[in-house]
Amino acid sequence: MINVRDKIRNPLHSMIGSNGMNVGTITKLQEIASQDEKMACAMLESSDGGITEDMANERRQKFGLNEIQHQKAPKWYIQLIKSFANPFIYILLVIAAVSFALDVWLAAPDDKDYKTVIVVSIMVLISALLRFVQEYRSNAAAEKLKSMVKTTATVLRKFSGKQEIPIAELVPGDIVYLSAGDMVPSDCRVILSKDLFVSESMLTGEALPVEKNYLPIRDAKEKQAIELSNICFMGTNVVSGSATAVIVTTGNYTYFGSISKSITGERPETSFDKGINKVSFLLIRFMLVMVPLIFLINGLMKGNWTEALLFAIAVAVGLTPEMLPMIVTANLAKGAVNMSKRKVIVKRLNSIQNIGAMDILCTDKTGTLTLDKIVMEKHLNVYGVEDDEVLKWAYLNSFHQTGLKNLMDKAVLEHVELHDYLKVEDQYLKVDEIPFDFQRRRMSVILKKHNGKHLLICKGAVEEMLELCTHAFDPGDDRSLHIENDRTVPMDDTMRKIVLNTSKKMNEEGLRVLLVAIREFEGSHPLTYAIADEAKLTLTGFIGFLDPAKPSAAPAIEALHRLGVAVKVLTGDNEIVTRKICGDVGIPVQRIVNGSELDQINDQELDECVADVSVFAKLSPLQKVRVVKALRAKGHTVGFMGDGINDAAAIKEADVGISVDTAVDITKESADIILLEKDLMVLRKGVIYGRRTFGNIIKYIKMTASSNFGNMFSMLGASAFLPFLPMLPVHLLIQNLLYDISQVSIPWDSMDEEFILEPKKWDAGSVSKFMLFIGPISSIFDFATFALMYFIFKANTVEQQTLFQSGWFVEGLLSQTLIIHMIRTRKIPFIQSWAAAPVVALTSLIMLVGILLPFSPFATALKLQPLPLSYFPWLMGILVGYCLLTQFAKDWFIRKFHSWL
Repeated sequence: MINVRDKIRNPLHSMIGSNGMNVGTITKLQEIASQDEKMACAMLESSDGGITEDMANERRQKFGLNEIQHQKAPKWYIQLIKSFANPFIYILLVIAAVSFALDVWLAAPDDKDYKTVIVVSIMVLISALLRFVQEYRSNAAAEKLKSMVKTTATVLRKFSGKQEIPIAELVPGDIVYLSAGDMVPSDCRVILSKDLFVSESMLTGEALPVEKNYLPIRDAKEKQAIELSNICFMGTNVVSGSATAVIVTTGNYTYFGSISKSITGERPETSFDKGINKVSFLLIRFMLVMVPLIFLINGLMKGNWTEALLFAIAVAVGLTPEMLPMIVTANLAKGAVNMSKRKVIVKRLNSIQNIGAMDILCTDKTGTLTLDKIVMEKHLNVYGVEDDEVLKWAYLNSFHQTGLKNLMDKAVLEHVELHDYLKVEDQYLKVDEIPFDFQRRRMSVILKKHNGKHLLICKGAVEEMLELCTHAFDPGDDRSLHIENDRTVPMDDTMRKIVLNTSKKMNEEGLRVLLVAIREFEGSHPLTYAIADEAKLTLTGFIGFLDPAKPSAAPAIEALHRLGVAVKVLTGDNEIVTRKICGDVGIPVQRIVNGSELDQINDQELDECVADVSVFAKLSPLQKVRVVKALRAKGHTVGFMGDGINDAAAIKEADVGISVDTAVDITKESADIILLEKDLMVLRKGVIYGRRTFGNIIKYIKMTASSNFGNMFSMLGASAFLPFLPMLPVHLLIQNLLYDISQVSIPWDSMDEEFILEPKKWDAGSVSKFMLFIGPISSIFDFATFALMYFIFKANTVEQQTLFQSGWFVEGLLSQTLIIHMIRTRKIPFIQSWAAAPVVALTSLIMLVGILLPFSPFATALKLQPLPLSYFPWLMGILVGYCLLTQFAKDWFIRKFHSWL
């Protein structure tokens, strides 16, 4: 008795404190599944009469309500605060604070200057607010994870009898009743069943319902939890039959709940997050070196440390790519709008770049590669030849059976053309039916023909049906249902071998195979038929069912391959069916790894083989996560596409999680991108827009990095030999603001087709090389401008500094703006590649403003002065030379490093 009590208590109490999809959850289900019904109830401190209300209340206090944990969208003010969480915004806020202290707080009343504070504050607000508005709208529009549907379950409580209670009030040990159409309210062990079939597609992705029974599974510990045939899982649906079950686990302790719990909390850092952080800190390190250096040189050379500090602050603003958050967000927002028009809804903006960088797409099979619909693919006679007569027998069987028809019956009944031809209601009168059960694995209908004879038509699993067949039809005329006219042959060893070989071949093609057989009785047979009458049958042939490949899947996968995206299938389905579908859609299958094999290899072995395996079959949810982690660890940017609860954890782990609008709520909540159509061709469009978006982001970064780097060289050189500042802080701020405005149009720019064809990743090393090799080119022409103003126009004294500063202001702004066109393409700008109209228009406008500003009424306030007309031919020559040298350097850079953007 002591041993039994230990067995009773330990499994129940071991659930306390379990966290996520852990060994305790699975072990408990396996242990309960291995016991018979009475011991299973005893282990849960229950009985076939249920538990008392007091026991239920006590367990509810211990285990909580039968509800799953889910992640809620953050409050609007949290989202607003997070919008300011960016290293460049932090720098700008520090600059604004220092400028406020020096220019306003510590300045004399007449010297207070708010320009720097205002300009920097506007930059911060525009960047953060644009990001907040877009993400807030995305969160509001996206589907939120809903609590489980408010529904009830029929429960048996001791001394209270049967009653309907909310499923949230169920506890371990409760006895519940299940029937067709019910949602399974928790993980439970079946203790009594009749023809029970349950749809587990939300957990496994498998379209066909699975049989459940009450028999103990002696080798349960060797099976995955989802394979246990006497366990029903929370959230699945009863398709047909009925059952009595005892609840094993509830809420977060269930298989469903533990997956839900494992995907709440912070998402892992994606390739976008890592890339943008690397680039950000590269630019920040550069700024932290250059700004103090410029401050020291100006302070030492000119002796005015306050002026040097103000100039250094302005340089810091100029060096900071303060528009990076805004440009990135604007690009992502523009991409999100474009993608929404093409049935792709973006929940998290950063995922747009990730989908462009994606080089491996992991996907489930059902509904993505297949139609998610069972169709009858073949109807063959005993010799494996297409034969319409077999289809006619199957149609009569499926049409006349009662109860809830399964997916295979529905597939047969889609051949409505047979209904009138066979006159199924006029020529055949139903007499009786022998329903399906999981032990026989077959069902029969008995029909009365017009000649008064009774016809038994039976269909079922191959092995069980073969045992009952004594003969087989030799294929005859297909135009009517012959019995007397068709020749029969004995079901000897030779014929049995033919049947088994044909069945095996169909299985290898991914088909689920049933046999159809008949037997004729004289009209004098009693009207009530029994299982014993399913004997001495004559085999008519085979019917094969398949969830066929989508017509759009093969061209979509080919298109993804052309874009450099490898496709891997991670499915809960078996390897035979998966191999067939992959062959149909063009996914090469060198090797298949199944879930049990995956459990036998360690992480190092998985890392070595994961890139070469294109199909992983019979996977549990956590095994899918493990594969995704292994791919990411090898440096791949991984997308995962799925729609079931079994896909949710892997979707969250991937760099970009993709789901569909018909997916279960928890999966949509985990996803970054939701497709309004479950079609890989729609996803292909998302990849293209992702790469276009990334290209426009990287344009800005490389333009800004190279331009700022060149300007700093120019600042250092000018500061070393000029008796005055080469440009006033206000000039730097205005120039920087105008340059940033010219770049606002970049999200509307196009990308060269060659750029779109390959996955693109963040590469801080590429940015630093670009900055070092391309940036100093502008300094060459800045020094040419210095020489022009210093020697030709004699602006070489403190009294003439305004002329010098005006000349460099205009040249600096125009060269910075021109660089947009030079860098945006690896081709020759204005000849082989033109920017989009918004870019051309805005950059032209900014260049015109820059030229006119020294001649405007604002010039005096900004300490600028009109430039002599003789300056402009020189300016034209400098700019043309700048463009030519940049193009030459670009060609050299591409040859040396084999990349540009």
